[in-house]
Amino acid sequence: MSIVKPESIAVFCLTPGGIRLAKRLQKHLPLTCFCSDKLLESGFQAFNGSFAATVREAFECYTAVIVIGSTGLTVRVISPLLKDKLTDPAVVVIDERGQHVISLLSGHVGGANMLTRYLAGVLGADPVITTATDVNELAALDMLAVQLDADMHDFRQSVKTVNHMLVSDQQVGLFWDHGSLPESGDCWPAEQYDVRGFVPVKRLDQLPADLKALVVVTLRDQLPELAMPVFKLVPRRIVAGIGCRRETSFQLLIELLQQQLSRYALDPLALRSIGSVSIKEDEPGLKQLSACYRVPFQVFSVDSLKEHEHRFPTSEFVRNTVGVGAVSQPVAWLMSDGHLVGDTLREQGVTITLGVSH
Repeated sequence: MSIVKPESIAVFCLTPGGIRLAKRLQKHLPLTCFCSDKLLESGFQAFNGSFAATVREAFECYTAVIVIGSTGLTVRVISPLLKDKLTDPAVVVIDERGQHVISLLSGHVGGANMLTRYLAGVLGADPVITTATDVNELAALDMLAVQLDADMHDFRQSVKTVNHMLVSDQQVGLFWDHGSLPESGDCWPAEQYDVRGFVPVKRLDQLPADLKALVVVTLRDQLPELAMPVFKLVPRRIVAGIGCRRETSFQLLIELLQQQLSRYALDPLALRSIGSVSIKEDEPGLKQLSACYRVPFQVFSVDSLKEHEHRFPTSEFVRNTVGVGAVSQPVAWLMSDGHLVGDTLREQGVTITLGVSH
């Protein structure tokens, strides 16, 4: 999914008025601003060949594209570039007088609606947003997923179904499964998220009679059977520190990681990142594991792990091999800020320690 990051916004200026407007925006956001050779001045970059060619490059390199110009021109230029609502960058159009800011593409997951509101506030302009949930002042499942940094099985169809139900005045419940969090007393600060239109559900065994569907925010791999469609939204909260012998197979690593997640009833979608010691930076099995789960692979220096190895049982064999007496536990400790989950798995030369990040 594409989520807008302020440092990756490209702005395209086509007229002197666009240049002036971009300068106003540069005071509020880090922007990369493009224009033609004729308009080029300090703080701007020239188009790489043409406006259309540079937009095409920006679609691959930036998470948001702002065009200061006409909507029609923007549509004609970006139409051959569109791939998927979950991966296309946010596209926002602003007229050169700064009267209207239009969310054109990837309003929810891409963040165009949020960016549109922000830019309109900066310019004193009218934000133009046409997505049905926003028009009806309702939350949207894909936006809630972005806010929670969450994923779900069959994301596209689930979002389509739930958002359609919300705008069709059907009752969709929302249950926060705080009990699925590994740490006792931990919970999601539900009041921080946009849940307009969802019916709050306190207990799964006492559901409102008129509910047509239920969204459950949870880390659990399994939920009880309910007499209605259930959509499981899984925040990415679990990290895994992994130690292994050289050339450990990907197949063994994924089997043991799945085993450890299952041991604590955690959905694999809850995995946020995996990590190991820096000597394992190019370990093929770990790199393939990271790619398979589509999560970052973090590595930590021996010195940083030594600072925390005293907290855990150590091995002289491991110390002689990598320079520190324990790997998976101090790695998980660093990735989770000390919030470890359960016991460490030790099997076939592999150690896996889970943690929960905040």
